[in-house]
Amino acid sequence: MANFENEILMSSDNDKKNEQPSITVPVDDLDTVKADSPHAVDELAQELATIRQSAKKIAIIGSRNLPITHQQMIETLSTALVMQGNTIITSGGSSGTNAAAIRGAMKANPDKLKVILPQTIGQQPSDVQNQLIGVPNIIEHSDRAMMTLADASRICNREIIDDCNQLICFLSHTSKTLHNAVQYAEEGHKVITVFYLD
Repeated sequence: MANFENEILMSSDNDKKNEQPSITVPVDDLDTVKADSPHAVDELAQELATIRQSAKKIAIIGSRNLPITHQQMIETLSTALVMQGNTIITSGGSSGTNAAAIRGAMKANPDKLKVILPQTIGQQPSDVQNQLIGVPNIIEHSDRAMMTLADASRICNREIIDDCNQLICFLSHTSKTLHNAVQYAEEGHKVITVFYLD
């Protein structure tokens, strides 16, 4: 009997030595799927399928006020994305994000670049018109010729986002127009990457 009790005590001691420490994970801060969101799983599956696509339509938009080093990074990113088989969608711009995206895509494959202008080529500054020489796929909007550039750009951003699978946006925290564009992309369940410049 004493031997049996000793064996039980020894076994209990060994179990304590081999016992793994438990980890408690707080779940209060985790996102939960709400009961009134029956399509949440479908949306997640759709986003995952977009990420896994070998060739995507990727919109690159952002601030015009960028240092040259940031422009060079965007240009390199645009070149690399096109070389992977993706199509870049952006708008016109004499400097900044859009101009860098255009330069990068043009280096890799002009046929994989789509430029959607807020208005017409004739309404763009001469340096933008020069940059667009040789771009095979430009969409103009003469119907917005009488709009302010701000209003036409807002509509243009939505058109670009509607046409893409994924959005990459470079912006500052104070850029209302670009924040609205990101929010619009979220509502459309696009895959979004945002780079804040400040």
